[in-house]
Amino acid sequence: MGRRRKSGLDEVASWPWQMGILAGIVAFLLIRYGIGAWLSTAGGPLLGPVGQQIGSITAPFAWIVMFACWLAAAVSWANARKRRNLHDTRSDLDSLADISWREFEMLVGEAFRRQGYDVLETGLGGKDGGIDLIVSKGGRRELVQCKQWRRRQVGVATVREMWGLVDHHRADAVHIVSVGDFTADAARFASGKPIHLITGPELLDRIRAAQTGAATASALAPTPVTEPQAGPIETPRHADPRGHTPTCPVCAGAMVVRHNRRTREPFWGCARYPQCKGTATAGS
Repeated sequence: MGRRRKSGLDEVASWPWQMGILAGIVAFLLIRYGIGAWLSTAGGPLLGPVGQQIGSITAPFAWIVMFACWLAAAVSWANARKRRNLHDTRSDLDSLADISWREFEMLVGEAFRRQGYDVLETGLGGKDGGIDLIVSKGGRRELVQCKQWRRRQVGVATVREMWGLVDHHRADAVHIVSVGDFTADAARFASGKPIHLITGPELLDRIRAAQTGAATASALAPTPVTEPQAGPIETPRHADPRGHTPTCPVCAGAMVVRHNRRTREPFWGCARYPQCKGTATAGS
């Protein structure tokens, strides 16, 4: 089922709230004074007198438009506060699943914002292939789909659908974020393509890193998903995530908390993975 189209106020509410306030003031001045002034100067002898009266006629409408924009700005401010609260209160996988699908989209969008991305909440969804966010950074435009599935794996059909939208939307990459996991076929299809499959534990790692202020701008760069491995993740070596944040023993960069795929035990991993595979153990 598709989502409803955005109205003009919905569009204003998607802007930063400061822009909504400014838009209301500009709209008021244009309607209250701009139209009348233009008619007075450009309307000639016939419309000149009308232009002098137009300001008083349009005054009520100008006030209505300004307050409507300010109301949308208030909604924008409330949504921004809600996104921050959603992000800063997530602590485990249950907290990712125990929110609505709309809140999950807001959470994912905020996670990208914390890493310096510009985020557009498209509201496309439904028949347009489930594009929930469009994020951009460094001249790159990337599509994001959010799947709040914990007990279902995201299959290859979903990944193919998103990949098929890249050219249409002139995008550089695709991100699919799921609370749960992806099937082996989905991982195989994504391998070697700019398709980034982000599982719940990986998303949670990045949220925790941002919460503690330890993440770098590249911390949200998703790990390309390859064929699921049977063995455990590389054994780490030192440090304690409950104390100070260590630096990577290989590249001296920032590290984030990750979890062993089998045991779920935490360890430190380089934020630049897979470019750097440095790790460090969690202390006892």
